[in-house]
Amino acid sequence: MDRKNQLIDIALELFATNGFEGTKISDIVAAADVSQGTFYWYFKSKESIVIEIILLSGKELLQVVGQGYRTTGGTVQDSVDASRNLFVQLFTFAEKNRYFMEILCKGMHFQPAIQQELDAIRSDIHHAFTKNIKRARELQILPDITYPERKAAFLLSLVEGVITRWLIDQEKGESTFEGMTPEELAEEMVTFEFYGLMGI
Repeated sequence: MDRKNQLIDIALELFATNGFEGTKISDIVAAADVSQGTFYWYFKSKESIVIEIILLSGKELLQVVGQGYRTTGGTVQDSVDASRNLFVQLFTFAEKNRYFMEILCKGMHFQPAIQQELDAIRSDIHHAFTKNIKRARELQILPDITYPERKAAFLLSLVEGVITRWLIDQEKGESTFEGMTPEELAEEMVTFEFYGLMGI
């Protein structure tokens, strides 16, 4: 399992850095200092290793998002605090899994089978955010808003944009959020989520 995990970690970094087409199995095994036979012992193809990466990391990400904001009612401040905690966990996961987040945000559109798995993860995350919003509405933490799926889509787009600019763009020297911690990002995120541009 240690060898398999090593291959997964190396492949993940290479796929995120060089793209799927720009990464060969020979690149992965050279970086891992193993034979191609070792690779094929664990994975039948380049496609199979990237799909396993997506499924494993996607499951972990969904567990983070699926924790929700709250399970019981409370004040607006209680909800703000719970939402802040959720974003801290989410940004901490993104920081620790930077290469997976790059693949998830950028996609692999020239590989339909792989893109289908990425789209399924994004759909599940959208569903989890929608469920969180509906639950908050049931607990009367949020007002009786319409179109929770649409609100979740806005929120997910905001999260993806922040993660892209924070983790991916900083390598290009273009990050608006360079040097910020997950806690600092979460604080700004939750302020924007609850109080908007006006800060009211």
